[in-house]
Amino acid sequence: MTLLVAMLLLSGGRYLIGPLEFEDHAAQAVRTWRTSGAAEIWRDGFVPLGDLSAMSPEVRKKIEHDDEEYGWGVAGPLPAPPAGAQIRWDDGSTMRVPVIEPREALMALSPWPEEYTFPDDKTYKLTGATLTTMRLETVRGMATVPAWRLHFTNLPGPIDRVAVDRGAMVSIVDAVGEHASGEGVTDVKVLDERTLLVEYAYGSCGGEPPDARLRVSERSDVVVLGLYVAEQVSGPCAGVGLWGEDVIRLEEPLGDRVVLDASSRLPVLCHDAPYGCDSRNG
Repeated sequence: MTLLVAMLLLSGGRYLIGPLEFEDHAAQAVRTWRTSGAAEIWRDGFVPLGDLSAMSPEVRKKIEHDDEEYGWGVAGPLPAPPAGAQIRWDDGSTMRVPVIEPREALMALSPWPEEYTFPDDKTYKLTGATLTTMRLETVRGMATVPAWRLHFTNLPGPIDRVAVDRGAMVSIVDAVGEHASGEGVTDVKVLDERTLLVEYAYGSCGGEPPDARLRVSERSDVVVLGLYVAEQVSGPCAGVGLWGEDVIRLEEPLGDRVVLDASSRLPVLCHDAPYGCDSRNG
């Protein structure tokens, strides 16, 4: 939204995606999706949609209510990781993946670099780990994923953390490359096989909100959505962020087609899936 406001301030209000430009934007989004490797990652890779950690409400409450200046450290012997493990999707498909060490799983929980040290009474102390599995939603459906169950002396229960090596979580964002963010389509809910409830964000220069309309372009493998915002008065702009929603009726059933945002060229699900769409996070 910050980027969108800056654009409005500089331009005095322009088309986010103009009516004559949308098909060009849609074609570019489709071309990038098909040729960048993103489609293959989406179809055959490991792209999580959920949190890579799982813990009881008691553990989460303890961590969230403790002083933020708590460190994470090892206080006992840890097992060596196996050579590999298997992700199994509910449809029966599988993927062999490398497994990280328990220490790496621990440091993925910490907001601090590994070299930071904390007093003994200000450290969550990892005393052991066992290899287990956890259930995780992915773009390919629910999956059973290898995980480390981390045991601590000073937490009221263990924490499960996905044990899949980061290299196996290939980034959709990296594949697509440079892209816009914070504007356009932000969420899609499937009401039925031909009907989508689409949420979007855009900017206004204040006063009467500008006309904002959704555009849709359908292909055999993707549905591309874009947002047209009517041109506003030229000159300085207050840059007010606005949100809206509308219903889109598709010509063909959505099926397993991916919904892309014409502005970012990313799947709309990526707005809520930082762990898989950009594997550098989480």
